[in-house]
Amino acid sequence: MRLPLQAWSREYDRTILAQDLAAAVIVTLMLIPQSLAYALLAGLPPEAGLYASILPLVAYGVFGSSRTLSVGPVAVLSLMTASTLGQLQLEGVHYLNGALALALMNGGWLLLFGLLRLGFIAHFISHPVMSGFISASALLITLSQLGPLLGLRLEGHPLLALPEALRQWSAIGHATLAISVVSLLWLLWARKGLRTLLLRLGLGAGLAGALVRLSPALLVVAGIGISELFGLAALGVAVVGDVPAGIPGWSWPRWSELPWPQLVLPSLLLALVGFVESVSVGQTLAAKRRQRISANQELIGLGVSNLAAGLSGGMPVTGGFARSVVNFDAGARTPAAGIYTAIGITLAGLWLAPWLGALPKTMLAATIVVAVLGLVDWRQFFHTWRYSRSDFTALCLTFLLTLLVNVEIGLLTGIVASLLLHLYHSYRPHWAEVGLLEGTEHFRNRLRHRVTLSPSLLCLRVDESLYFANAGQLEDIVATLVSLRPEVRHLVLQCSAVNRIDASALDSLLMINERLKLAGIGFHLAEVKGPVMDRLQQSPLPEKLNGRVFLTLYQAWLQLSPAELDYVI
Repeated sequence: MRLPLQAWSREYDRTILAQDLAAAVIVTLMLIPQSLAYALLAGLPPEAGLYASILPLVAYGVFGSSRTLSVGPVAVLSLMTASTLGQLQLEGVHYLNGALALALMNGGWLLLFGLLRLGFIAHFISHPVMSGFISASALLITLSQLGPLLGLRLEGHPLLALPEALRQWSAIGHATLAISVVSLLWLLWARKGLRTLLLRLGLGAGLAGALVRLSPALLVVAGIGISELFGLAALGVAVVGDVPAGIPGWSWPRWSELPWPQLVLPSLLLALVGFVESVSVGQTLAAKRRQRISANQELIGLGVSNLAAGLSGGMPVTGGFARSVVNFDAGARTPAAGIYTAIGITLAGLWLAPWLGALPKTMLAATIVVAVLGLVDWRQFFHTWRYSRSDFTALCLTFLLTLLVNVEIGLLTGIVASLLLHLYHSYRPHWAEVGLLEGTEHFRNRLRHRVTLSPSLLCLRVDESLYFANAGQLEDIVATLVSLRPEVRHLVLQCSAVNRIDASALDSLLMINERLKLAGIGFHLAEVKGPVMDRLQQSPLPEKLNGRVFLTLYQAWLQLSPAELDYVI
């Protein structure tokens, strides 16, 4: 197997090295608070987030196909991890084992799909379904952080967090609330106002942009300093606590102590969601530089990255949107930037771990809230409603069930709904009787255009591939049209929109051919695509066909339609 590393390493030079190092510094500073926050969101110790940002980055740098994708913990996978392990009621060491097992099983699925070259599975989750899932997940994540933001312990479903917080209003820690408000205001203002301010002060656009992206890291530095100076822990402000210094060691879950069969489906969903999100980000960034990524290689890269996370005390990972965009904008040229970022995270774990323990958890909660609120895409609801009611149905089902039940049920329902709606629409294929546009060789729907028709010739266009679900519908359509047109002597099936004919549809075509033959009507095909015709040549249809196969519908018209009987409608 040829590794992507072999392709980009040949062109590596000092210029690219400098660009990758600069990007790595910025991403490292951004990734430290993100990693801590997403680990806490998943219900794991903060160091699990750091560990998940070291070896996975190295693994992806070797096996991944994107030049700028940055792998690590992300909000949605962290929520799915917490939801899965919470439903299984795992606690303590068993909870940690469950997270490791999820990462390994997630990696196993991805690696298996990659070796089987199943990169096309990214398209099995439609965009509306993914949008509904991510929007609902972002709301759940936001509500789940209400407790840390207010200094309260809120139990139960995240949707109950707000009424529960109101019930415990008198117990809210004032110091915690003040820090939360200041943190949220800073992060929200930094997104819009900080860049403008820095530009007015004379800073260059590049430096101003970098400082804006590092606003969460600046908040962390300020938070640690304030916590140490004023002793926030003694004032009742929850802090991160001890973060073990050092590099991640070898880890392996105790499978015998885990209900691992119940992790199979959640790990598969983790793999699907992580892959779709990662490929979407990777393809977008690659297109900006006229590069390309391989979906199958991405499966392998992400699979090995998750295996590395599970073997080093981490958690499920994938390519994150925010950090990948920062990596791209900071000038990263190759995946080596991710490897340098891993080195930076390792050094931070060695030298900064004692300081990270003083960081208020409410600041990490604010970081999460501001990061995920941008994932709620209300415009997608309006656009989808206006364009496709069936897609809107799938979107709403996914959104509501993710929000009200759990993330696994919501996502599965969305996928199943999308597939069933697709089957329903293809079960009822659009068809049209077409006629000749005067003065041209083109045929159009008689209900939409002024066309010429022939009483003895029926031209039928079916706008769908023919397969087992809609083959019977085609038989009914032909039978109905022929019964309404007793003067018809020839029927031509225009196959310009037919990309595939399966065995069931082939039997239906043979049945239609026999029935038309008994009725004294010729059955003809026109504009059959090459691959479809190649398959038909291996069937009995060409020999039994009660008619001919025409290259174009216009040729069929010239030979089968008596010109003197044509009329315009």
